Amino acid sequence: MSDEELVSLRGITKSFGAVRSLDGVDLTLRRGEVLGLVGDNGAGKSTLMKVLSGALRHDSGEIRINGRPVSFTSPADARRERIGIVYQDLALCDTLDVASNLFLGREPKRGPFVDRGKMHRAAAETLSTLHVRVKSTYQEIGQLSGGQRQAVAIARAVSFDPAVLILDEPTAALAVAEVRQVLRMIAEVAARGVGVILITHRLQDLFEVCDRITVMYEGRSVEDEAVADLDIETLVAMITRANSEEAA
Repeated sequence: MSDEELVSLRGITKSFGAVRSLDGVDLTLRRGEVLGLVGDNGAGKSTLMKVLSGALRHDSGEIRINGRPVSFTSPADARRERIGIVYQDLALCDTLDVASNLFLGREPKRGPFVDRGKMHRAAAETLSTLHVRVKSTYQEIGQLSGGQRQAVAIARAVSFDPAVLILDEPTAALAVAEVRQVLRMIAEVAARGVGVILITHRLQDLFEVCDRITVMYEGRSVEDEAVADLDIETLVAMITRANSEEAA
């Protein structure tokens, strides 16, 4: 992990009518770091990541990428800053094969036609470098296991060469072996220098791959600690604010 700061969010706010979803959130992410972003349901985690990925516009506060202030009006703006996101629903097309899902919307062409041979070779190479195992890149996504589908979705995001990768509940509803595969993949992506933000309710996963954890509570960032300084019990207390004045 580098000391180079990729992302800096300062004082981010977002309201939906009278509901204030984000209330002055601060967050930083360094190159090659895996940051766990946790909090109870409704804490504002997904809303914050939608702001960072350009899906939502924040009301106030500052976003800096590589030290430069930026303003996103769409996900395309965020992608130009090399910010990728994999949502919990994965957004994969079950009736298309693995290669077609990896290159959907950016298929290699030979003249006016899709160069399917080149696409499948490139897909196989991408999956191989990330140690993703599927029977064939011609296999339909709908035939894959949950872990394989998640791995393909992450591989697709990585193929865009992101500097920042946001993962929303990537191990939810996966079997134990599949969870291990996805966590190994996250570690490999971070080892390439990508900053990874991991949203998860599986707290044990955080201790497997994260360097640092930021805790959100009722739309605010309330804690930020190195994983080495935490244990599960302490983290649970931070999330629930069990020892805070607000819980008294």
